[in-house]
Amino acid sequence: MLSKKVTKDIQSLGLKKFRDESGLFVAEGPKIVEELVQVIPGQIESIFATEDWASAHPSEKVQLISEEDLQRLSQLKTPNQVVAVLKQFSPLEPDASGFCLYLDTIQDPGNFGTIIRIADWFGVKNVICSSGCADLYNPKVVQATMASIARVNVFYDLQDLWLHGQERIIYAASLQGKPLSSFSLARDGILLIGNESKGIREGFLSLAQEKITIQRRGEAESLNAAVATGILLSHLLP
Repeated sequence: MLSKKVTKDIQSLGLKKFRDESGLFVAEGPKIVEELVQVIPGQIESIFATEDWASAHPSEKVQLISEEDLQRLSQLKTPNQVVAVLKQFSPLEPDASGFCLYLDTIQDPGNFGTIIRIADWFGVKNVICSSGCADLYNPKVVQATMASIARVNVFYDLQDLWLHGQERIIYAASLQGKPLSSFSLARDGILLIGNESKGIREGFLSLAQEKITIQRRGEAESLNAAVATGILLSHLLP
């Protein structure tokens, strides 16, 4: 049985304050933990797993726990076999070339994590976040990335100044933009995605050289930010 201190320490990682203080975060479930162990073994601090998972993944970092312990550690409604504690990453300022995403106050954890996963799918190595974006290490964000958090560099532009002076073309997703079908492939550039309900702030929108809209054929008012990101990247990237 886990000690009360260990249980409390891991439970506390559900809160940003304690994640920031400790420099740690949690990931849960067989699929995401197995992939993180393969991709970033050096970031793994400890793993707490039930017998089924532990017997299939022997390691000195794995501590066997009961289903009851797992219930206490888990941030999920339905705990699943394993909880891993990892060291947070050291973000790098993105290169001055290549294609990247800039997120303006994307606050929904599921949207944010899914956008990171979409970036990984399309080979986008850098995602820049404005002030007001969700925390990368929020457990819901981590789960939504499905281990893409280990392959995409996420950089927080807390002063909202990174876009100023960029020499790459900036594309902004906007309902008032030109149809996506009128754009050709882009090997270099920045795709700006706005807040789920408010869109892109005017200060950022004014920096964009091109505004793009996904043509609507039905009656839906808007698209989910992650869905829109996937559609735009699938058309813009070679």
